[in-house]
Amino acid sequence: MAADHLPLRRIDYVKFFVGNARQSAYFYRNAFGFDVIGYGGLETGMKNEAGYVLRQGHITLVLVSPLNSDHPENDRLMLHGDGVKDVALEVENVGAAYEATISRGATSVVEPTVIQDDDGIYEYATIMTYGDTRHTFVNHDQYKGVFAPGYRPIDPARYREETRRPVGLKAIDHIVGNVELGKMDEWVHFYEHVMGFTQLVHFDDNDISTEYSALMSKVVQNGNGRIKFPINEPAHGVRKSQIDEYLDFYNGPGVQHIAMITGDIIETVSAMADNDVSFLFVPDSYYDALQDRIGNIDEDMARVAELGILVDRDEEGYLLQIFTKPVEDRPTVFFEVIQRHGSRGFGVGNFKALFEAIEREQDIRGTL
Repeated sequence: MAADHLPLRRIDYVKFFVGNARQSAYFYRNAFGFDVIGYGGLETGMKNEAGYVLRQGHITLVLVSPLNSDHPENDRLMLHGDGVKDVALEVENVGAAYEATISRGATSVVEPTVIQDDDGIYEYATIMTYGDTRHTFVNHDQYKGVFAPGYRPIDPARYREETRRPVGLKAIDHIVGNVELGKMDEWVHFYEHVMGFTQLVHFDDNDISTEYSALMSKVVQNGNGRIKFPINEPAHGVRKSQIDEYLDFYNGPGVQHIAMITGDIIETVSAMADNDVSFLFVPDSYYDALQDRIGNIDEDMARVAELGILVDRDEEGYLLQIFTKPVEDRPTVFFEVIQRHGSRGFGVGNFKALFEAIEREQDIRGTL
């Protein structure tokens, strides 16, 4: 199989580089329901940056901020604002994963490294992907700490059990990257040739278009199907697409959104809305024709419509999905909540309604 040269277990964590990690941790805890489980900083021997580890279900977010003006990544904040720096991948053998990708043309950031402390042995290596986003290969089979050397468990007195707000998020379903016009196929080839992925599906501007704008997307997945990366590029349109807007404000390619699985999207979205998470909404007319398009499904359709949840069906089943508005002032990173009932698709039947909703937000921002 094509993926044999790079067996990947799963997405281990997603690392954000942000202006204020403590405040970002507060947001993701109280809005998205993550537990803050680990901290690294001056008190733990990390002299140049501070980081917080957040977890919900099998999702781990790491939020990192610079502490000094000479931090090597300071320019990243000026260029991108808060954004995803690293999508880390758990592997059995870090050295083998690194060598397999470097030998096929990947650019090295960190060679295989072993760190040991009182909690055991932590191994990692890092390569580049689109823009200045990275993939770190991680193995922590022999590491029992909260995250990695330099991080310690959070003092329970600071985050009391009775203040936890989990919303039912379980795992990462897929992570979407935006790249420049004409670069999608280049990065699909990277994932196929360098990373051993295969192309799962292709959407062109006939699938993803509105009156004003369009984009193209190809989805790649690894050998065990647990890791899926849609890659988007803008297509020519009358006005600026959401991908163009992202590239303008992020100043280059990067992670656009993270889709997270839930077992009960109505409960999850209700809880997130109660926590003041802002979602994109489609017009009521979307629901007028929904039953004719998808048929009968085992859901409370009144609540689905009330919450603005989108529904799509394919030959394998159906899915429900909803998208947050951007989670920072720059119109860049956002999140998707998705529940699957058999369907392994990405909601192609919702693309037009979703993109029209995004364009309404662009029009308000004056960037359409």
